[in-house]
Amino acid sequence: MDVHRCRFVPYPPSAINALAFSHSSSPKTSSRGLSTLRLAIGRANGDIEIWNPLRGAWYQESTFPGGKERSIEGLVWTHDPEEKDKNGANVPGRLRLFSIGYSSVVTEWDLGNGTPLRHASGNYGDLWCIAAQPRQQVTQKKDDNTINGSTEEIAQYQSLAVGCADGSIVLLSTADGDLKFERTLTRPAKKKARVLSIAWQSKYIVVTGHADSTIRVFDIRNGQQVRSMSLGTGPQGGPKEILLWSIKCLVDGTIVSGDSTGTVSFWDGKHYSPLQRIMSHKADILELAVSRDGGSVFSGGMDRRTILYRRSAGTRPSEKRRWVEVAHQRFHSHDVKAMAIFEAKGFSVMASGGLDTAPIIVPVQEYGKEHHRTLPCLPQHPPVRSAPRKRLLLSWWDREISLWRIATSLQTLVESNKYEDPSQSPTKRLVAKVLIQGEESITCADILKDGSFLAVSTLSTVKVFRLKTKSDSTVGLRKIELPSELRNIGAKIVQWSPDGRWLLAVTSDDKIRAMRAFGWDDSKKVPRFLPQTVDFKRMPRKTLRPNHLHGSLGAYDRSIARVAFSADSRILAVGDLSGHIDTWVLEGHEDMMQDPPMIRPNDDSMSSSSSTDSSDESDKSDEEGHPTLVYAQHWKRNPTAHLIPKLASGPLIMSFRPTISTSLPPKALTNGNGHLHPTRHNPYPHSHDLPTGEDRLFIVTAEHQFHEINVLAGRISDWSRRNPTSILPDEFNSLKDRAMGCIWDVAPSSLTNLGRQRIWLYGNTWLWMFDLAQDLPRSHHNEDDSDEPHTGELNNKSKLRKRKREEETRKRDLVLSMDHDDDASSGAVRKERDTGAGSRIAPHEMTTGVGRKMRKTTGAKGEDARFVRLGRDVSDESGSEDEDEEDAEDQALMRLRRGEAVTMVNGDGDDTVKEGAKSQREEMRKGPPYWGTFKYRPILGIVPIGEAEGDEDDDAITGTDGERTGGRRAVEVALVERPMFDVDLPGRYYGDQEWSEKKDADVRL
Repeated sequence: MDVHRCRFVPYPPSAINALAFSHSSSPKTSSRGLSTLRLAIGRANGDIEIWNPLRGAWYQESTFPGGKERSIEGLVWTHDPEEKDKNGANVPGRLRLFSIGYSSVVTEWDLGNGTPLRHASGNYGDLWCIAAQPRQQVTQKKDDNTINGSTEEIAQYQSLAVGCADGSIVLLSTADGDLKFERTLTRPAKKKARVLSIAWQSKYIVVTGHADSTIRVFDIRNGQQVRSMSLGTGPQGGPKEILLWSIKCLVDGTIVSGDSTGTVSFWDGKHYSPLQRIMSHKADILELAVSRDGGSVFSGGMDRRTILYRRSAGTRPSEKRRWVEVAHQRFHSHDVKAMAIFEAKGFSVMASGGLDTAPIIVPVQEYGKEHHRTLPCLPQHPPVRSAPRKRLLLSWWDREISLWRIATSLQTLVESNKYEDPSQSPTKRLVAKVLIQGEESITCADILKDGSFLAVSTLSTVKVFRLKTKSDSTVGLRKIELPSELRNIGAKIVQWSPDGRWLLAVTSDDKIRAMRAFGWDDSKKVPRFLPQTVDFKRMPRKTLRPNHLHGSLGAYDRSIARVAFSADSRILAVGDLSGHIDTWVLEGHEDMMQDPPMIRPNDDSMSSSSSTDSSDESDKSDEEGHPTLVYAQHWKRNPTAHLIPKLASGPLIMSFRPTISTSLPPKALTNGNGHLHPTRHNPYPHSHDLPTGEDRLFIVTAEHQFHEINVLAGRISDWSRRNPTSILPDEFNSLKDRAMGCIWDVAPSSLTNLGRQRIWLYGNTWLWMFDLAQDLPRSHHNEDDSDEPHTGELNNKSKLRKRKREEETRKRDLVLSMDHDDDASSGAVRKERDTGAGSRIAPHEMTTGVGRKMRKTTGAKGEDARFVRLGRDVSDESGSEDEDEEDAEDQALMRLRRGEAVTMVNGDGDDTVKEGAKSQREEMRKGPPYWGTFKYRPILGIVPIGEAEGDEDDDAITGTDGERTGGRRAVEVALVERPMFDVDLPGRYYGDQEWSEKKDADVRL
């Protein structure tokens, strides 16, 4: 695969301003069964990201787009009480998401649509902070007619408390599924100090932090101020007023505050008196987070440090109330602005974010025993597309679209003798730039492979542009006027079919609409769309009702996440977040003589709906009796759609295998149904022939499970049956970042009838190849011990030595850990799961607890003294074998492109081909069944750029033994990277001991 590394694509990630978990911490709830747990991330550009922890997998499910001059400054979730259905069964209460920004408006979001559901505003100042009332149970009688009626505990609606810039505190009611103004608490009498932070101490007590060095406590039952606590004046030489940026309350009522002096203060929750102050930060503390049991407190601020405080263990009662700083670490490279904690059985994490745009997941209960984890700051769905035939690269962010032309690779120019001086060839050029009118951000964009047309969507509109290359090699854009019925169709996903005849749009309410284009092949005609759309209806699904204690996300799980067209544009597949796959096929042959096209405006058989009461049989009969014909073709539900199983998790990648044939698709005939003749009762006949092309759909789920489905047959493909997820390489299974996209490398080959059928998967920090023409080897732990390593394993001597050292180290770590295990005497070794953040830290790498370094001396006088780590073999610490890892990785990628034998992962390869029979050499020249690298990071997206030229013989590649391996030139791609050092961030705080870092920053400026 020829790779163009691109770092010029503009995509500035936005700062994180708010974080909120959908559930409050619960010691009785198991996170493994909490399917509705979500993390909401609010960014400075107005986007809200919904992340699914997925038992530690952590992937970005969806994004609610923002807009111009919009920002998310606060997020909270509420959980409505359960209700009764008509049968008397409990219906789980809805989970609701609210946000505030730089305005006086509180917004509730529709989780299913990703759009604002309702707003609440009033005659008060801008909102600075927001908090949700604790969810508590209230005892109520079941039957009031009986003397000794039984009672039950029911939950109540939660109120919202918001702090304003004028010093007022506003209460909003969420009762009855609405959002209404409830009351305004008493304003401070002296001056209107801004309310910077707010928290609920109990069901009726609200604690607020102000900009005048004061903490105030209010009782919402009477609206009166209960107590005020002052922090005094600011430090000498600084501002007089102390800003209380964060307020939190522990489970025992203790109040914790973080202020602009870098001090964490603890206050008695009963008498409202100061208990302790710890000046731990060198700059403002911007956020606090407290654990479920109130035994741990985290603080983060402008000095980039995250500090953990815990109660000191003492023998006297007075010592138990003392808090100490346990550890501190700089997880972030900039200000820490938001924190949120969720804890349950087997799950205990803190999420933090700030100006460096990347969310960090830190273990709480296992702090110091597990690694932290950095989540990607780039979107899960890559915002890049390409037109390979024109070598155009499309990217978008916010309301801006950029179009780049990538030059032909220098190696190709030299080989073809088309350019005399390749050193003077420009690598890229910005040929077009468009700013979409309006205030909404772009949700999706797509471009045809030949670079002739571009489609762009927001939540309110879809726009289509015609592209034409000018004399100066730039690209001009001309807007195509859509029919009045299509002008106001907004979409969250738009995608062209490979033949360019259909433009698919998925609306915010998950309606699937396809627009038929005609007149695009003739440059003399004005391209147009048919005035009506073809709407698709998804199959009704019986979703599992969640536990009534966990709440319900409504129609959110049925939100469409991915769409895919087959190579011949006659099969359409869509997948939703719950894992359901719906497919349709285009039956018949195109007949351009049917004019006007027969589209029935009142036909409900193809109307899109996520849930319906009509049965499948009635839908099928309706489609057959009143088909929606477009040029004698008809989209219908796949007859075997009901056989496609539900996935265990939502799809991250859905892509049909391309056809291996190098011939172009057949052009539309003037009358593709010549054997059919109109009759009196059937004036518009059409064929019922189903597609016969490639129908294998490759799917990668959020849990990194591979599934390949024969869509027309409604079954798992032969390759997927022979290669279940359980035999995927261990190196791939250990990946933390989820898959983002795929690239196909399919071509005929003289070595095998199957040809080259490689799929390249990529995530934020990795790139992997799987050859679907071969079966995956079984893992080494599932095979009998063998001296001969199989293809695809790490089989060179240096790698074997490295694995041997790692195995010995693992055994020593196990012995050290068993010294503290209660079951060690019985020989029982338990496999510990991580608690939702990173993996377990090896005992010899821990930085907390008892020291794991010792001073080793040699000789009586100790002339040769040095420090060593416990659990590590001192005599085998040299790392010279890995010094040339990157060079070996480059060579391996080159050999893989040429079709030579490569057996490596992570840059290690074998440069020798063993002597043997000719058949064995041919087997080796097929290449490995898989290959991976971590060389490229962070990856924004990978798209094909350019197509192979010439016929198969011209592009044949010579193997190591002089024979021609056959096949076209390797696929050429543009790999878009977006490293954080290229992102313009505001200035950050530097401590007294950071002279070198500050100097380097000044030099860059």
